[in-house]
Amino acid sequence: MPELAATPTDQTRPRLLLLDGHSLAYRAFFALPVENFSTTTGQHTNAVYGFTSMLINVLRDEQPTHVAVAFDVSRQGFRLEEYPDYKAKRNKTPDEFKSQLPLIEEVLDALRIPFLKKEGYEADDIIATLVTQALAEGLDVLILTGDRDSLQLVTEHSTVLYPMRGVSDLSRMTPDAVETKYGVPPHRYPELAALVGEDSDNLPGVPGVGPKTAAKWITQYDGLDNVITHADEIKGKAGDNLRAHLGDVIRNRRLNALVRDLELEQHPRELAIRPWDRQEVHTLFDSLEFRVLRDRLFETLQSEEEIDDSGFEMAGQRLGSGEVAGWLAAHAADPKARTGVTVQGAWRAGTGEVWSVALAAQDGTAAWFDAAEVAPEDDAAVAAWFADPDAAKVLHDAKGPMLALSAGAGRSTGW
Repeated sequence: MPELAATPTDQTRPRLLLLDGHSLAYRAFFALPVENFSTTTGQHTNAVYGFTSMLINVLRDEQPTHVAVAFDVSRQGFRLEEYPDYKAKRNKTPDEFKSQLPLIEEVLDALRIPFLKKEGYEADDIIATLVTQALAEGLDVLILTGDRDSLQLVTEHSTVLYPMRGVSDLSRMTPDAVETKYGVPPHRYPELAALVGEDSDNLPGVPGVGPKTAAKWITQYDGLDNVITHADEIKGKAGDNLRAHLGDVIRNRRLNALVRDLELEQHPRELAIRPWDRQEVHTLFDSLEFRVLRDRLFETLQSEEEIDDSGFEMAGQRLGSGEVAGWLAAHAADPKARTGVTVQGAWRAGTGEVWSVALAAQDGTAAWFDAAEVAPEDDAAVAAWFADPDAAKVLHDAKGPMLALSAGAGRSTGW
């Protein structure tokens, strides 16, 4: 598969990065020799190292504003209940791999990156649900996964980053790239997979039917349902095999459809990138003996200490819900006075997310508020205050914060 150009995106849109944790960790485990990665205590670390390296690279290269990792809980779920041989051919998970999954979660905790699990469902289903929600809310989405089932989620605003070799070579699967590779658009990919089968999931397809034949049928008959309806018209051995295995095809299509409406603990807008704790990362990476990887991390991502050093101190009165509008009216409405503003958040790639805003009025009072906690009337007052040219404001290095403020932390008013 050749390297493909990036999907054109609106750089003012927030960008959500979703990672298939189990898929990527497993790929890293087999890409890096287990015997070459272990601590002095004997703990194997090749999967942790490869996963963390890939995570750092994609955060650096893609600069998302939001991020989350999805994990499988177990193979037990509705697919296995319907088809007991689902994924039955997979080898037993090596113990050396199992022992590293909790360590990967520790890395994510230290980096303040949320990870989600859902009993009875796969990581793909979690990702599909978040993608569906994010697209509805106007976010662009990047999906880093080694599972081709996720290709059905590709749209003009959602791209799959598919690892080609090991954990470092990623191919961008856009709508055009999927159609070029498989001969069908992304929403038809699971129909093609239903006909061809999927070895990794132990879903047998129609004997003798490969991707080219499957794509030809789907195009000719305008979808798998019509292929099934017109199965009697398809000639030759391939037609005979199709008719003999229609049950398998229908089952495959039912099982490879991703669930897009799960009840999850977190919503896409709640997955904004957060600064991580430098000391916590130092301690964890020391125990994992990831010295070089730690240096790369510090060069790439911003920690809490670096944000605090930028001059943002949570000083003054904390304003609760319903108190911001009144404070602005009392202390920041005088057109002859200036109000200092400091924003804590994340901004990159033409957009951003606001976490907290600190205000210092010329009358000597100061206050700050959590952007996630403001009431609707506060939200409207803040938007009006920022838009008021007569309300003088002082904001250092304003470009990034203004991008985040104009995004409005996901609010309809915008700031």
